Amino acid sequence: MSAVNETVIRVAADRLVTLGLADAGYRYLNIDDCWAEKTRDTNGQLQADPAKFPSGMQALAESIHQKGLLFGIYGDAGLFTCAGFPGSRHHEADDAALFASWGVDYLKYDNCFSAAADVQQRYKEMRDALNSTGRPIYFSMCQWGVAGPWHWAKFIGNSWRTDADIAPSWDSVLRCLDNGAAGLAKFAGPGGWNDPDMLEVGVGGLTPAQQRSHFALWALAKAPLLIGADLSDISATSLKILLSKEVIAINQDSLGVAGDIIWKEGPLEVWAAPLDGDARAVILFNRHHAGLPEQISVSWAQLGYKPGFKAAVRDLFAETDLGVFEQGFTATVANYDVAVLRA
Repeated sequence: MSAVNETVIRVAADRLVTLGLADAGYRYLNIDDCWAEKTRDTNGQLQADPAKFPSGMQALAESIHQKGLLFGIYGDAGLFTCAGFPGSRHHEADDAALFASWGVDYLKYDNCFSAAADVQQRYKEMRDALNSTGRPIYFSMCQWGVAGPWHWAKFIGNSWRTDADIAPSWDSVLRCLDNGAAGLAKFAGPGGWNDPDMLEVGVGGLTPAQQRSHFALWALAKAPLLIGADLSDISATSLKILLSKEVIAINQDSLGVAGDIIWKEGPLEVWAAPLDGDARAVILFNRHHAGLPEQISVSWAQLGYKPGFKAAVRDLFAETDLGVFEQGFTATVANYDVAVLRA
């Protein structure tokens, strides 16, 4: 059973601020499953577990807002949540109104205990219920890629999960990347984003190189950057990755165009995205599990630049200018690692 409770959430809010994460843009603090009582009250309303949240959700939301953060909560489009707590099916209007009254800014809406056939209708009903409250609430659709949401979800939610749940392992990160980001950039844009699931940076199970790759590729894909780590016990290495301001800037670029894979040869890949100001973000990715570091190249033609173009190249993790290059750029990239560039 989840260890989520009011103390954990208040500590996380404090850490978002004191570690500099809030200033870096991580403003949403979201409660996942297991916050509720196992049954609704006599009026059919959801109720927070008083043992876990003695102050109540409205008071907790107010304290989070006072820190300049935004408050997110979890619900489910089925009869029950994934952990067996009450879902919102047939209670959409009541639950949306309750969330709005508490000051909720973000709803993660799961897909357990429900039929795949009516997935679009179930999410439309909660969208309409949220909109009817008059409160802006980010609608995060957690339907695991069911029924190809990239084709239809942009008209319903603000982001949509593109694959099954991520886990703190390299194989899981690659699965979510391959199934939930590669080839899907064309479906994303301002107001609606592909979501290959939360960040596993700092959770454990990934090397520093794997964490850099995971973070950079999610940033380039314009995925929601949601921290999954325990902020009371995060390493300096992982925190530095999460605070990489120039990589975050790719994710938050005002042009709002998601990046995608543009070249692949075996385990070597090049991902790219256009940026505001007619620049490009580029990731040279070596996903090989063994062997020596590999040279990976990108040509300016691959990025849509005209012949004769000279590009100033900057290393975004190192925050260092690398020089001006004609025709393209080559970097030596270690196994599991990335070179993250602006050109």
